[in-house]
Amino acid sequence: MSTDTTASAAASQASTPRYIMMNDTDNVAIVVNDGGLPAGTVFPDGLTLVDRVPQGHKIALRDLKQGDAIVRYDVAIGYAVRDIPKGSWIEESLVQMPPARELDNLPIATKKPAPLPPLEGYTFEGYRNADGSVGTRNLLAITTTVQCVAGVVEHAVKRIRAELLPKYPNVEDVVALEHTYGCGVAIDAPNAGIPIRTLRNISLNPNFGGQAMVVSLGCEKLQPNRLLPENMIPIHKAGEPYVVCLQDSEHVGFNSMIDSILQMAEARLTELNKRRRETCPASDLVVGVQCGGSDAFSGVTANPAVGFATDLLVRAGASVMFSEVTEVRDGIDQLTSRAVNEDVAQAMIREMDWYDNYLKQGGVDRSANTTPGNKKGGLANIVEKAMGSIVKSGSSPISGVLAPGDKLQQKGLIYAATPASDFICGTLQLAAGMNVHIFTTGRGTPYGLAAVPVIKVATRNDLARRWHDLMDVNAGRIASGEATIEDVGWELFQLMLDVASGKKRTWAEQWKLHNALTLFNPAPVT
Repeated sequence: MSTDTTASAAASQASTPRYIMMNDTDNVAIVVNDGGLPAGTVFPDGLTLVDRVPQGHKIALRDLKQGDAIVRYDVAIGYAVRDIPKGSWIEESLVQMPPARELDNLPIATKKPAPLPPLEGYTFEGYRNADGSVGTRNLLAITTTVQCVAGVVEHAVKRIRAELLPKYPNVEDVVALEHTYGCGVAIDAPNAGIPIRTLRNISLNPNFGGQAMVVSLGCEKLQPNRLLPENMIPIHKAGEPYVVCLQDSEHVGFNSMIDSILQMAEARLTELNKRRRETCPASDLVVGVQCGGSDAFSGVTANPAVGFATDLLVRAGASVMFSEVTEVRDGIDQLTSRAVNEDVAQAMIREMDWYDNYLKQGGVDRSANTTPGNKKGGLANIVEKAMGSIVKSGSSPISGVLAPGDKLQQKGLIYAATPASDFICGTLQLAAGMNVHIFTTGRGTPYGLAAVPVIKVATRNDLARRWHDLMDVNAGRIASGEATIEDVGWELFQLMLDVASGKKRTWAEQWKLHNALTLFNPAPVT
């Protein structure tokens, strides 16, 4: 087919009223057309809209009585609060959310799919570290023990980029691991270990090559030797750790502090500059998958494509983490049934139970997750959102579970328990050892991380068109019929290899967009 004919066919399809139904048992579907459709619109199958329905929002495929289940993804996402005629817009207020699934009597390791054939021969060019991990970038990391030093470190980073980096061409950038933790906190509280081990493990991320350095104030609760025990903190030739303490008596004035940081940074840069990319198997990838600014298309286009790529990665022997407790909680039965064994299933249940209690202490439940943007994008509640979120995990067996802040120690598909907050989830996946990040969005977000490349996947053609220099992959082509889930999944898999190799830069990297690290701290602040 010629380009002109293809464009004409696509335009014709775009103008035809279309809806997408996820399962034959569903009694609702979502409107595909950009801008939505007006009342009176007649679909090719004869369904007529009673109301104007925005893009991505649900329409009733049959008459629903008050109390009837509203079914999408073959799951009751809620119950009709009143009678809803066929062809009506099912907006949020018409959907009563069901209670959360109990955490007992769940199916445990009941799904035993036939193993898929290994995916061999795929490689990328990475930086192999002494501990066997592989980086996708070569970065100098400056770890901070407390927020108090952030301004000084920011100033030092500017000078390192301007004065030192040009002398070390194999080092791509310098990253300040700034955060809001370190003091004014109950650092011995039971859950205080979460932010501490998170920051510790971020400092050991493969992209930093084992050459991190630490900037401390001196009086903070999170002392350097508590953050990085003696066997973890790098030692320089003089036998002293790579730590700059701003309150040390040797520092007389601001410039003295900056000079000390630059002197230590140069020693680290000298070592990092020796790193060279080498051919590594795809099994050395550690990929975190996440969604933010989700809409009703997330579970139709972008997340299924990511799920397909997830299965490819698992077949290639890589590690893939999916996360966000509240965004999988309503599908816990789907997850425990896919666990490789009872221990993995019980670990997931423990993480869900812990988080249920954490939310309860704050006087809320999982329903607090959904945002105004989620609802504007067609998601009625967290149940519907969760059904679309889980599909990022693909279909592979779940082989392990990580608690917040833990470091990944195994291959395969891993459930990393994190809050659903974009920034906290990304921070925790970074701590786990992620070297490539996949982020899907329907509403749009310029989200990025300074320490790892972030590939952003748009759920809709309109978003990909408007944010053409922020979105790396357009999964909206699945909804418009221009590509299949498999097409976009393979495209994403290949892009991961190219990005990991440094052959391609993501838009977030090109524009140097990144969000601050956000440590998850469920312990009290004093």
